[in-house]
Amino acid sequence: MLEKKIRTSSMPEQAHKVCVKEIKRLKKMPQSMPEYALTRNYLELMVELPWNKSTTDRLDIRAARILLDNDHYAMEKLKKRVLEYLAVRQLKNNLKGPILCFVGPPGVGKTSVGRSVAKTLGREFHRIALGGVCDQSDIRGHRRTYVGSMPGRIINGLKTVGVNNPVFLLDEVDKLGKSLQGDPAAALLEVLDPEQNHNFTDLYLNVAFDLSQVLFIATANTTATIPAALLDRMEIIQVPGYTQEEKIEIAHRHLIPKQLEQHGLTPQQIQIPQVTTLDIITRYTREAGVRSLDRKLGAICRAVAVKVAEGQHKEAKLDRSDVTEREGCREHILEDEKPESISDTTDLALPPEMPILIDFHALKDILGPPMYEMEVSQRLSQPGVAIGLAWTPLGGEIMFVEASRMDGEGQLTLTGQLGDVVKESAHLAISWLRSNAKKYQLTNAFGSFDLLDNTDIHLHFPAGAVTKDGPSAGVTIVTCLASLFSGRLVRSDVAMTGEITLRGLVLPVGGIKDKVLAAHRAGLKQVIIPRRNEKDLEGIPGNVRQDLSFVTASCLDEVLNAAFDGGFTVKTRPGLLNSKL
Repeated sequence: MLEKKIRTSSMPEQAHKVCVKEIKRLKKMPQSMPEYALTRNYLELMVELPWNKSTTDRLDIRAARILLDNDHYAMEKLKKRVLEYLAVRQLKNNLKGPILCFVGPPGVGKTSVGRSVAKTLGREFHRIALGGVCDQSDIRGHRRTYVGSMPGRIINGLKTVGVNNPVFLLDEVDKLGKSLQGDPAAALLEVLDPEQNHNFTDLYLNVAFDLSQVLFIATANTTATIPAALLDRMEIIQVPGYTQEEKIEIAHRHLIPKQLEQHGLTPQQIQIPQVTTLDIITRYTREAGVRSLDRKLGAICRAVAVKVAEGQHKEAKLDRSDVTEREGCREHILEDEKPESISDTTDLALPPEMPILIDFHALKDILGPPMYEMEVSQRLSQPGVAIGLAWTPLGGEIMFVEASRMDGEGQLTLTGQLGDVVKESAHLAISWLRSNAKKYQLTNAFGSFDLLDNTDIHLHFPAGAVTKDGPSAGVTIVTCLASLFSGRLVRSDVAMTGEITLRGLVLPVGGIKDKVLAAHRAGLKQVIIPRRNEKDLEGIPGNVRQDLSFVTASCLDEVLNAAFDGGFTVKTRPGLLNSKL
């Protein structure tokens, strides 16, 4: 039977020769030998692999656009790239599958987009979770000389889907490990290289398999932990976080209907207005994606399900036949003494009124007190505090920088679990202020232009449990220290980001879109960015650009002028005129 399958299979000539050789060895081998089962398993796998079996792509660009728009709100850049691939595929069928890598914070829909791409193409979909994989044999397979040998995840996936042109989703490619068993990221180089994967050789098969028709989609939260050689073989598509307006639309288009279906509820039983959804987004979640929002909506649906179930139970007790029997027993009651309604003669509570409206008071009862409050104005109520913008793998975040001074020996203390680059930015900031103290008329508590003369400075970055690193906090540290030594308050609606140099220049930084969205979520009104990052504002959604005003700065003078009300006017001394920088 196995020999017949080998003869009728459509495997390549080289693989067919190997199978014929192995079947001859199998015939001469006693079934009691351990190698008999290994050889038979190998031959069965070779026969089951889809060497030439493939699905036909559905190349309808209009239908694909409609499907992607229905499944995912926003994500314009990502959907545009997918449609470009489909259009080229329609014009040229022998296009090698590109290696797309979706990079973005958790919960923004990277995995679901991969599933939608497979659905759009009409291809089979297979997800391979790479998080925590630290053995290269998971990718390349084991040699058959080992006990318990098996093929790698790529070949296993092809066997599972049964076609040679599926969509493979390599999930969490940035979380690959490394151990004594080899580097799986290095093993992926052959898989993800379009120039090599047409001849991919699994160690278990020991025969080349063509992967060029497979559409590989990788997902990652950050590119920092992906090896450079592997990163070079993938096309990076950034998937940033959502704005508040986009989250509201996603909640009412996708999340709420999904949660209602999962909890057996209908729109006639529960209503969640958009104002309530906005309260959930701003007061109970602080994320770039919508995963926490989905969980909060699930908690609301569970609470409503309890009320609905209780109401149905009480309605069941109010059986109409039971009520008729009661009324028959009471016929002797005088006409004027008869009750007006059934509810007047029963102590059973009526079921809750439908639909149940979820407002802020209901949110507080179900989800508890709000987890996040807008504390920006309270935090900037005294000099020596400024708001910076930071990028994290979970999206953009606002970051407070606090400074204080005291009598001492000119030491600079830094706290908040900082990396080396942030510490260097702090030293740059204090050095630039010391060198320009006379120009800006900044003095310490003793009236000296040497800001560290008998003075210690302490810089603190709150949220001390979170590691912070990167050069983009430079302008924030300068503004914070300028506020401390000038005694002036930084504007409470301004956030900033940018790297500084010793000459006072402001250099560009990354993650501008995520940082701007974080400022928008926090309710700020103005963002200061490096001038060379002005091109990055094109990717900001239109409604966010309308709500925020942007100041592009090329030097620290422009940053300080924008960060303080009325510009950075220095304090005057006798004989000196006010000067505005």
